[in-house]
Amino acid sequence: MKAQEIMTREVLSVDESTSVKEAVRIMAKHNIGAVIVQTPRPTFGIFTQGDLLSRVVAEGKELEKTKIKEVMTESVQCAQAEDSIDDLVRIMYEENVRYLPVMDGRKLVGIISTADLFKVIFRGSEGYREEIV
Repeated sequence: MKAQEIMTREVLSVDESTSVKEAVRIMAKHNIGAVIVQTPRPTFGIFTQGDLLSRVVAEGKELEKTKIKEVMTESVQCAQAEDSIDDLVRIMYEENVRYLPVMDGRKLVGIISTADLFKVIFRGSEGYREEIV
């Protein structure tokens, strides 16, 4: 199974000048744990629940006044659409990340979370069967 088969294709993003409060509102509204941060550079950033806790809440920053560019993760590890599940697990483990943007060449095409991987791994494990409730 490849990254493109399990990724979420609808990736939400915010501009780097967005306030943390607005980004968190978007994340809560869509029940997601990360948003891609658009920057003027050819690269992009990511803002996750972990960034919120460690770089905003733990440091006592004000949600309304703090801009995403101040607290986002800038150096984003990405996967390629053709990467295997084993590749994804290895990357996420080695980089200690819970969200992995997926690229097709240089184009962002999706995002994978650890929850996405757990679903695939669990369903693929021996002896799993869905029960009808």
